[in-house]
Amino acid sequence: MTSIRKTDTSPEPPSLKLRTARTLKWNTIDRVMSQVIYAVSGVVLANLLSKEDFGLVGALLVFQAFGILFVDSGFGSALLQKKTPSRTDYSTVFWFNLAVSLAVYAVLFFCAPLIADIFQGDHRLIPLSRVMFLSFILNGLGLVQTTRLMKDMDVRQIAIANTVGLCVSGGTGIWLALEGYGAWALVWQTVTLAGVKTGWLWATGGWKPDAVFSRASLGEIWRVGLSVFSSSALNTFFLYIYSFVIGAFYNLASLGVYTQADKWSKMGSASISQVLTASFVPLLSRFQDDRDNFRRYVSKINRFTGFILFPVLTGAALAGTPLFHTLFGHKWDAAILLFQILCIRGIFIVLISLYTNYLLSLGHARRLIIVEIVKDGLIFAVIMMTIWFHSVPLLVWGQLGASLLTYAIVLVMASRATGVPTRRMTGDLLPYAVMTLLMAGVCRVMLTLTEIPLLQLSLTETPLLQLVLTVSAGVVTYLLLAKLTRSKELTEAAAYLFGRFRRNR
Repeated sequence: MTSIRKTDTSPEPPSLKLRTARTLKWNTIDRVMSQVIYAVSGVVLANLLSKEDFGLVGALLVFQAFGILFVDSGFGSALLQKKTPSRTDYSTVFWFNLAVSLAVYAVLFFCAPLIADIFQGDHRLIPLSRVMFLSFILNGLGLVQTTRLMKDMDVRQIAIANTVGLCVSGGTGIWLALEGYGAWALVWQTVTLAGVKTGWLWATGGWKPDAVFSRASLGEIWRVGLSVFSSSALNTFFLYIYSFVIGAFYNLASLGVYTQADKWSKMGSASISQVLTASFVPLLSRFQDDRDNFRRYVSKINRFTGFILFPVLTGAALAGTPLFHTLFGHKWDAAILLFQILCIRGIFIVLISLYTNYLLSLGHARRLIIVEIVKDGLIFAVIMMTIWFHSVPLLVWGQLGASLLTYAIVLVMASRATGVPTRRMTGDLLPYAVMTLLMAGVCRVMLTLTEIPLLQLSLTETPLLQLVLTVSAGVVTYLLLAKLTRSKELTEAAAYLFGRFRRNR
């Protein structure tokens, strides 16, 4: 009797490379769409609101950042690092996040008068803070939803939630600004964004928490989460210490200028960092026990990062003046130099974040604390050396110097942990650094040419045209250099972006 073998007709699961391509594609779409919408609403609000309005909300961002940090408690990163989190793990973290978010909001609600006293006794901060901090609870409800989708490398709904949230919140902020609500426009924009994003993820994410709380699960996740939390707490404190120092020791108008420069510079650096983290950390965690493949992917990620990071942030710094004049006229000229310095600093911030993610993917979460102690010690030393000069630009130059030194130290730590020599790690980046320097030279020449009077009219009086010419020259130069050097990253960037990897590759 002839046996008949049953053919498996179930669909073939996507290859790891295809899933990575899809994840990177949707993360890139998410960041591009988010930044475009954020930029449009940001430009409108920057032209409608005063420097002091931004200063008021900038003062609250210090406490906002710490509130979100406590709500997450490092558990999101711990779940991403864990190979196979269970439903119990996700549910336990959800209930923990919710309880912490309620507790943090209650504490800050009653501390609102103290917050106002810190910033020169401006009691407008009391009602502003009590409403703005509602976003802690709303964000806490969505953290596990976001982490679960990232872990499954299924970030499509996250991208849609961010886009819808930014559209609705941006519209809300602009309407309130037009109606003359001042800083309240920025506060309700923040709260609306958190509410819409979380609501969308709950409606489409396909996950609901179980009525279970496991101490064993919490303890296991806590071991990694505590290290991440400790590292993030130090990072957040020193990340926002400049806003605190400027707001408390200078004035809210100066803080408003710094907030604008910081916000626009982070549109590039934070976006690139978030795309890399969301796309590659889940991938690297799969190769914790396969060091050869891990090292291979580290080099590949280094090259891809350098290919994107260097030209984007260097180009943004070079185009700072025509960019700000196009968007804001001369209202925010004091922020241009700060923006340019922070863009260059962003290069080192992204690389530091990338290398610490390598440590996290290998389970070396405790080393993150060492990284933060080193970085924050340098920042504190620089602040102590520059604060007495009462110069905001000097404070920001100090940030750049501290970030450069931190990068060198973290590079050595990451090299030892991954087994990839420092020469190789820097060598992966070097070609793109050289190409970017050549691109920068062309952009600088273009900027100089546009400043030469032409028919009694200098292009500096038409900043949009100056911006377009400078950016176009930079893009064409960089892509041409990548093509001439036969950069594999140019081909792979297009493949990732347009999803051209085949299923069986």
